[in-house]
Amino acid sequence: MPGKITPRRLASAGVGLLLFLLLLLGGLFLRQERTELTAAQKRLFAPAKVTAILADNAQPEPWSEGLRLGAQQLELEILRGPYKGAVLQAVNYLSAYANVDCRVGTRVIVRLDLDDAGNPYILSIPNYDRGTVLLAMVGVFALILVLIGGKKGVMALLGLAYTLAGVWFLLIPMVLRGAPPIPAAVAVAALTAAASLLLLTGFTRKTLCAGLGCVCGVAAAGLFAWIVGKLTPISGFNMGEAEDLVLRAGEQSLEIRGLLISGILIASLGAVMDVAMSISSACSELLALDPKITAGRLFRSGMNIGRDAMGTMANTLILAFAGASFNLLLLFQVYGYPMIQIFNSDAMAIELIQSISGSVGILLTVPLVSLFAALLLTRSFPKKPGKSSK
Repeated sequence: MPGKITPRRLASAGVGLLLFLLLLLGGLFLRQERTELTAAQKRLFAPAKVTAILADNAQPEPWSEGLRLGAQQLELEILRGPYKGAVLQAVNYLSAYANVDCRVGTRVIVRLDLDDAGNPYILSIPNYDRGTVLLAMVGVFALILVLIGGKKGVMALLGLAYTLAGVWFLLIPMVLRGAPPIPAAVAVAALTAAASLLLLTGFTRKTLCAGLGCVCGVAAAGLFAWIVGKLTPISGFNMGEAEDLVLRAGEQSLEIRGLLISGILIASLGAVMDVAMSISSACSELLALDPKITAGRLFRSGMNIGRDAMGTMANTLILAFAGASFNLLLLFQVYGYPMIQIFNSDAMAIELIQSISGSVGILLTVPLVSLFAALLLTRSFPKKPGKSSK
């Protein structure tokens, strides 16, 4: 009955509140108080608008595919910050790799510094001011999700926000404080999966089956990647960002070796959660249509459903990693590396481990969720026609 407070709704609200408190308290506990600002924090950036172009010698070049190269003398107005309203001049250098080509009215991000008299001047123009466009893009995505998904769409948005907050406020601070990256990633994956599924489907056995299968699938992906990494061998120090992390975060007890695996766990979480929820929901509907279905039949049905989904989801994950490394693949062909060098390079090995391990997690999620559904959904199920375990 709509609006009626039931024990299940109270349990859902209680678990949801507990998960929110875990995120809040964990974020507060892990928050680091810096005694001094970092070099990046000492830099002053501000949005600005081009009010005039005083000189412009930039010209398009054939090799840069039409990008204008050269320099511009600009007059800009600072839009926000302590120097809001100040009108300053700056030289904007245009190269093929740093090309912020300005017109009158163009909004950009400027880096400011102070002269000996304490007056601001523009040191460089590193980027366009893309904030408005990117926020609008996110808003359109959220609107489409809500319009199509209705209440489920709203819950999916909340689950996504919880997942992102869990990674930013829990996982990253835990790793920076010296926590083992792999167990930390498994714990945060379990927490965010529980929150997302609970928001989407409530406190039900269907949610429990999907959550258990999701955590086990993600853990299987991490275990598989860890084993392969030991055999190859591959460690976090093979990653392109490892040197910067050692130099910039070495004093924070950061464990580099587990970062590769923890990244795989987080990257595979969404796809594994998708497969887990699809199978669990389908098994729940089958049980609602036939309350007398046996655990064996329900397991076989879940496996059949999963076989149809696993191929496309595995392709999705592999192609996502391939797309992320597309420029690297282009460079391999441009330089004409022999296949033996390509296949055994650190970069290619890392991409293969990431994509294959995530796909293994998806594949193993299918029998795991089918097994959980067969064991949990059929146990003490109320034999009432028309009722669902959703």
